[in-house]
Amino acid sequence: MRTGQVGRETPEGHHDASRFSQDHETMSTPRLQQQYQEKILGKLAADLGRTNPHALPRLEKIVVSMGVGKSMQDRKLLEEAVTHLARITGQQPQITRSRRSIAQFKLRVGMEVGCRVTLRKHRMYEFLDRLISLALPRVRDFRGVNPKAFDGRGNFSLGLNEQVVFPEINADNVKSIQGMNITMVTSTTSDEEARALLTEFGIPFRKDLN
Repeated sequence: MRTGQVGRETPEGHHDASRFSQDHETMSTPRLQQQYQEKILGKLAADLGRTNPHALPRLEKIVVSMGVGKSMQDRKLLEEAVTHLARITGQQPQITRSRRSIAQFKLRVGMEVGCRVTLRKHRMYEFLDRLISLALPRVRDFRGVNPKAFDGRGNFSLGLNEQVVFPEINADNVKSIQGMNITMVTSTTSDEEARALLTEFGIPFRKDLN
């Protein structure tokens, strides 16, 4: 994608990333993928002192998930979450189900509790570009993402409180504000190398580490 291009507008007035992804899937290389190949690889090679490109960190997949606990009382909330996640990512989500029972929450094994998508290749880079260029700047009082939110194995996660920060979602038509979790899985097991990779992509980490 190119900054400012988000997809076709639907009759409701919002952009649909799923249509954008389908229309562009076989076209030009996504901007961030091209940037990785032409600039980031060389920068990482110099910084890490490696000449083998296969030894350099790369982004392997992005997992985007929504937990919809209220769907146990109203399944339409889950249906809306699935629709929104598909619109944001350009890919049909999978329904996630509870793996255990929790009596106090009236939760049973196998109950539908959310949805998720796993993005790779073109869709992964397209989503990351929209996240950095369009969604994060629309987060209220945004001061950067937590630079410590790595799992010790080179993977980074961030949470968003509202799906409406993505321009694909028309806030006027949203029945329930829904948060999401975004996990970026890299090829390295080093948090430092993964942070360097994501910084080159443009992830806006907070400057203060306190």
